[in-house]
Amino acid sequence: MASLDGKSAIVTGASSGIGAAIARALVAAGARVAVGARRVDRLEAIGAAHAIELDVTDSKSSSAFVDAALRELGGLDILVNNAGFALDREKFWESTDEDNAAVIETNVLGVMQMTRLCIQHVRDGGHIVNVGSIAGRQAYENAAVYVASKFAVRGFTYALREDLLGRPIRLTLVDPGLVESEFSIVRFRGDTERAKKTYEGVEPLTPDDIAECVVFALTRPLHVNVDEIVIKALTQSSPTRIVRDEG
Repeated sequence: MASLDGKSAIVTGASSGIGAAIARALVAAGARVAVGARRVDRLEAIGAAHAIELDVTDSKSSSAFVDAALRELGGLDILVNNAGFALDREKFWESTDEDNAAVIETNVLGVMQMTRLCIQHVRDGGHIVNVGSIAGRQAYENAAVYVASKFAVRGFTYALREDLLGRPIRLTLVDPGLVESEFSIVRFRGDTERAKKTYEGVEPLTPDDIAECVVFALTRPLHVNVDEIVIKALTQSSPTRIVRDEG
């Protein structure tokens, strides 16, 4: 088991949920972490070394974030591309171009942009983690754009793996299933009651469950690359097939 003591890490989308949990886990494991998100006021509570505003859909914001993070960290060993979200559950033809662009720009182009900006600075022995979703493995109804975005993340990850082959940089895709976080609140535009129903009658994963798996991948020996980790609640077998307790 490799140590993360003294390693330098960047985590995007770290203001809540999975991103915040991963950042906290990296700090606990001894890494020096720079966290980024649009809601910069929420980053301080994580306890990371550096909290910097970041909008992964904005090239100037992304460049400024990476420059600042590298100055503070003095280099880079770990990049966690976590920023992402979904909007609504509706038939594709009921969606809007504006919403579709926001999801694709964040979930796909944001991952690509941050990777391009950071990869030239990742030291030998470094590691890139892309947070995808089981939606990128199996489509489900009323989520066409989100599903498309996560299939794209999965494809990009494996294509990047080919480009990195022969370089001492590891790459892991983490695909969570149902995780109780603010994800559904954002998806349903602040409708907390609708979001709450997503988790009724089931024990979902927690952000900390995902963070533990990320740390596991990061701490394998250098010759070991964990290509992907798929994590679901015990009572979930697909994005929509979930056994719920109706009692």
